[in-house]
Amino acid sequence: MNKLSVLIIVNNEEKQLENCLKTISFADEIIVVLDKCSDNSGKIAKKYTKNIYSGSWEIEGDRRNYGLQKCKNKWILEIDADERVPTKLRNEILKIIKTSMYDWHLIGVKNFLGNEVINYGWGAYFGKSSYSGLFRNNIKKWGGQRVHPKIIMNGNKGPNLKNKLDHYYCKSISDLITKLDSYSTSRAIDLKDSGSDESLYVNVRRLFSRFWKCFFLRKGYKEKKVGFIIAVVASLYPLVSYLKYKIELDD
Repeated sequence: MNKLSVLIIVNNEEKQLENCLKTISFADEIIVVLDKCSDNSGKIAKKYTKNIYSGSWEIEGDRRNYGLQKCKNKWILEIDADERVPTKLRNEILKIIKTSMYDWHLIGVKNFLGNEVINYGWGAYFGKSSYSGLFRNNIKKWGGQRVHPKIIMNGNKGPNLKNKLDHYYCKSISDLITKLDSYSTSRAIDLKDSGSDESLYVNVRRLFSRFWKCFFLRKGYKEKKVGFIIAVVASLYPLVSYLKYKIELDD
């Protein structure tokens, strides 16, 4: 029988976690990994599962791989605490794991800013249009980066799921700016650890190319002012990361 494990990685998500867990009660197994949690996330998780693991990881890929190793079932759904599985997606997932001849499937994502769905402009590490969220055990492996680690998928890719995941990505514009600061700091450390020889010129070029991609190619202009700020934040990410690396971390 094709059973499903759901993996959630948590870092102080007491405000989001329960709403997420309520939407995945259909899973045969729920795995919660608590990373440096100091809030009530653990108490909340205990109401839904006994499979709770605590630890401290500096590398995002390491903690995600640890969680994947704890999943026992044939299929795995990987989500975050700020994500929800609507009823139609739940039904589709249950059908897929019974009938699919493939090894993994992309799940589309509806990104929210506050309570509003923002359909256009996401990308360049801010928001996501889809992700490799449903896969057979031992198919997925995360890379060793601190932020947005690379993903290695083995096996055969199947059709994208028709229904989308709800992703409550940011509460506000201020939250979006906070993510830029956090992500760029982690990326700067990755650049230092890898001994990156990127230049200022290359990252200034990325500023313009990423803005063009988010605002025009991904149609962020349809979201008007919100689409503009998303494009600005996404385009600033590589440049700010580089400057933090060179100014704050380069010995």
